[in-house]
Amino acid sequence: MPVPSLLAVFAHPDDESLWSGGALARHAAAGARTAVVTATWAEDTPRGAELADALQILGAGKPRMLGYADAGAPQSAPGRMRFCDAPLEETVGRLVAHIREFRPQIVVTHDAYGGLTGHPDHVHTHRVTMLAVQAAGLDQLYPQTGDPWQPSALYLATHPHSAVPQLAEHLTRPGKPTMHSVPDEHIAATLDVTPWLEQKIAAVLAHHTEVQRGAVPGLLAGLPPATRKQILATEYYTRHNPHPTPARQTELTT
Repeated sequence: MPVPSLLAVFAHPDDESLWSGGALARHAAAGARTAVVTATWAEDTPRGAELADALQILGAGKPRMLGYADAGAPQSAPGRMRFCDAPLEETVGRLVAHIREFRPQIVVTHDAYGGLTGHPDHVHTHRVTMLAVQAAGLDQLYPQTGDPWQPSALYLATHPHSAVPQLAEHLTRPGKPTMHSVPDEHIAATLDVTPWLEQKIAAVLAHHTEVQRGAVPGLLAGLPPATRKQILATEYYTRHNPHPTPARQTELTT
């Protein structure tokens, strides 16, 4: 059976590598079409170039950047409004266009908490993606963006409560003690991405700006290889069914 095509939608350059780099590399290695839409930062910034390098490592094609400004970094997209402030009709429509053009069977994005950090751009990306996945299958919505396409499954990158103690020990920065997670029983897919771990780590470290400023890629860069493997070798997802009625199961490769 062919491996399903996968479109990831994340807020910032580096989110794709940190939270779903293993799934992207795994699907690409199995011959599936993979791609990433990034909500913030402009292509002509250093982080845009770093994203291109990371996606090449993961086999996920060229960047698809919506080009809005990061909520906390106006220099991310000079002259553009913040993603969180952009009209919802506009942002959903632009993502619908990517979904209809790429026609993925699976869409992956942040969970409702915005992942471990709860960053407002992560939370808003979750909202926009949930709406866009539904709208993409309805022919009367955004007709100018192409023929309707309904992904079969929507997976939300997350972490179970049981994983938080180890993550908090190594990834919590001063002043940011809270990590968001879900009950273990809510996890629908647990991926062991060990065979693709070197690719995933290389993609994370390709985001040099975040490494240098001591963000999560920088914290990971400073860890011993064995600890880094423990943190990054497993990815967790909850599942949302975009169909109004039960449909055939389309799974992340496990």
